[in-house]
Amino acid sequence: MTGAEAGFLLLTSSLGNPDRKVLTTAQLRILSGRVKRAERVTVDRPMEAEDLIALGYGREMAAHILQLLQQEQLLHLYCKKAEKEGCIPLTWASNAYPAGLKHRLGEETPGCIWCKGDLSLLMQPMVALVGSRDLGERNRSFAQQVGYQAARQGYVLVSGNARGADQAAQNACLRAGGKVICIVADSLTDKPLREDVLYISEDGFDLPFTSQRAISRNRLIHALTERTFVAQSALQTGGTWSGTVKNLRHGWSSVYLFADDSPAFWQLQQMGGEGITEEDLLDFHTLPRQLPGLFEK
Repeated sequence: MTGAEAGFLLLTSSLGNPDRKVLTTAQLRILSGRVKRAERVTVDRPMEAEDLIALGYGREMAAHILQLLQQEQLLHLYCKKAEKEGCIPLTWASNAYPAGLKHRLGEETPGCIWCKGDLSLLMQPMVALVGSRDLGERNRSFAQQVGYQAARQGYVLVSGNARGADQAAQNACLRAGGKVICIVADSLTDKPLREDVLYISEDGFDLPFTSQRAISRNRLIHALTERTFVAQSALQTGGTWSGTVKNLRHGWSSVYLFADDSPAFWQLQQMGGEGITEEDLLDFHTLPRQLPGLFEK
């Protein structure tokens, strides 16, 4: 691990403690920008409070940043535990960190993601699938078809590993010989290490499930790929709805909605999602272009 990677981990990872007050992505970007503009060279000594004050920080914030950076023993122990579990951290300074996340999410890009599995899947073409946990029969068939076609057409399927649409698509993809990236909201420690699946978790590799983590990870699913398929959504409620609306607002990826004639479908279509059927999945490259939506200027 390089010094830069260790620094990013110290500043942005919980290191197993959900109460550890790490920097937000916006704060991390500000710090990185200030250091670059100052062209500060550190080869013979660690950073001190006066260095941070010279960058424009108050004493309280400078002390907090230093406190995070000085917890090197905690980082060492946490990384040893992660290695035993087969988990690898990727930070902004890591070569394998997904460039698409940085490009699309901007200030919402996590400073570190934890991975378990084949990192090379991040370098392959990908499509994403999101949807409700309780699926209608036609919606389940659509989710399964997305997974099957992803495998057939050479795409890695990105999803959230939740009950319902996620697992229907993932299982179909794996049965067809495809590969899957699961962005999860719980611990990686109980996930099996296998060559056709990459598990990704934000904040830490051993943190338990929370509803906030489930909501937060939706932006990673939408922004990791150029195409996101929505198998089913509730109207104005739930993670699928909120994640898809946010995607449409920010334009992270093209959104393709299963045309199930539900109230949620019609509203998401008005916002800029493109309605499609199972037949449209036969070739992802020929998917129709999206029409301007409510968020288009």
